[in-house]
Amino acid sequence: MKNIFKNSGAVIGMIHAGALPGTPASGESMERILARAKEESLIYREAGVDMLLVENMHDVPYLKGRVGPEITAAMALIGYEVKKAAGLPCGIQILAGANIEALGAAKAAGLDFVRVEGFVFAHVSDEGLMEGCAGELLRYRRHIGAEDILILADIKKKHASHALTADVDIVETARAARFFKADGVIVTGASTGSPASSDEVRRVKESLDIPVLVGSGVNLDNVGEFLNLADALIVGSYFKQDGLWSNPVDPGRIRLLMQKVADVKVG
Repeated sequence: MKNIFKNSGAVIGMIHAGALPGTPASGESMERILARAKEESLIYREAGVDMLLVENMHDVPYLKGRVGPEITAAMALIGYEVKKAAGLPCGIQILAGANIEALGAAKAAGLDFVRVEGFVFAHVSDEGLMEGCAGELLRYRRHIGAEDILILADIKKKHASHALTADVDIVETARAARFFKADGVIVTGASTGSPASSDEVRRVKESLDIPVLVGSGVNLDNVGEFLNLADALIVGSYFKQDGLWSNPVDPGRIRLLMQKVADVKVG
């Protein structure tokens, strides 16, 4: 934990792997998918980004809580090559809620963390009802000897209805994740690219003794505020051409935000 979050206000750059084998939008070879992921990892490194997170966001529509072995294998390969190329701490998320597979891929690839959805409580996601997985996931982590891989859990996550837990405040959700042994929690906005509530981030941070991350909507205008509230920022959409997550990374936008981060930290 101390090695991964040694720098307060770390920035985690998103690598959205191309559509993987067997998914509706697939068409590229694994060779091309790997080449682009490694290329983006080097762009991030050169711009001073602290960590990387690989995600299969182009695999829409997602399966709920599971993926096939071909996806797990592909993500492990991508994660391994990205970390090897950039030499930065690297994590993985496999959508949607395929947390067991993500942890297995992270173990095989020698990665540092997994981003997990549906860790505690339940919510209705785009894919349907997503239920808590903490008990199963942590037992699996022990089973494969992956206790060194951090579990960073989304709470009240984006792209989901939380009517089922409307009487459970986000702070209570965060405390439940901490009680169920999450290594860190992630606060997001309502959808990809939508900023998190600064008030929610602040309240969650004040209530926990584990890292709190902002998981969506970080941009040039709000990065200073979030740096003062959270331990780390996951940035995806802003780092892409025209601010659209599905576009290639934009080196200029990355440099702009990282310069703002440096200015805020110095100030």
